[in-house]
Amino acid sequence: MAAQHFSPALPASAEGPRPPRAARTGYGKRSAPGQDSPRPADFTGLPARERYVAAYIDRLPEGAAMDIKSLAKSLPLYGQMAIGSALRALAVAGHLRRVRRRVDGDGQCRWVTYTYWSRTARDNEWWTAALSGAPAAPVDVPPQRTAPEPPDPPKPKPEAPAAPSAAYLALAGLGRREPRLALSAADCAALEPLAAAWFARGASAEHLASALTAGLPEPVTHPLGLVRRRLTDKMPPHIPDAPGPANGLRVECVECGRPGPADALPDGLCRPCRGSQAQTAPPGAADGVPARVAGLRELLRTP
Repeated sequence: MAAQHFSPALPASAEGPRPPRAARTGYGKRSAPGQDSPRPADFTGLPARERYVAAYIDRLPEGAAMDIKSLAKSLPLYGQMAIGSALRALAVAGHLRRVRRRVDGDGQCRWVTYTYWSRTARDNEWWTAALSGAPAAPVDVPPQRTAPEPPDPPKPKPEAPAAPSAAYLALAGLGRREPRLALSAADCAALEPLAAAWFARGASAEHLASALTAGLPEPVTHPLGLVRRRLTDKMPPHIPDAPGPANGLRVECVECGRPGPADALPDGLCRPCRGSQAQTAPPGAADGVPARVAGLRELLRTP
């Protein structure tokens, strides 16, 4: 029987990986905590394609792009379909999870997808605890000795003025866009809570300014009253977010991208994708670990 080679390296005749591309700030690869140190035997239990892709991802720096298109460009030996199948198999093997996290800023809310990578294969319970933000173990802090004659407390420094809110800035900028709606500082402060309610309901600064300046009468004799009336009458509807975890984090299916709680996506797959995978499993596979291994083998047969 021919000897089995576990090296993730490509043959000398094949084109090697290209330099990684850095993802946008805040995106890209994120290493999971508590991993073992790199070893030559890492990923030897995986098939050749998955072993090669895993070894490349493991060498990527933090923040490097590891989406399907970027990996296919960096690994010319495989196309996007093969890379997608390899990532799905690596998720089932316990090496990666995709996570959708809510990011708030500039008066708006958006969902950003991150990819967490673990050199050490983890089971579903570990990923669920890690991605749900389980609190870390408390750290004992040695008691500090009190000086016999403590010095006088420093005098408090005057606090710097707080930066104006996005709602205040949107109101203050109305006069530059439409001189007839020029507001004073006191006017902006009085209308700021109403404008902030617009931002809380998902409106942008451009949306607010367009709603306030469209179809103005001639002339505008009382800008404060007109803006207050429009802020009240044109208030956008409140659309509640879909129910999710308190920390604004959801795991994303590595097959179809469907988001959900961490414990609802074992192996990184949602229920429909797990069902399609189970239909391809051998009929004699039993429940539990043998069925999971059989399903993984069938999954790895996809191109």
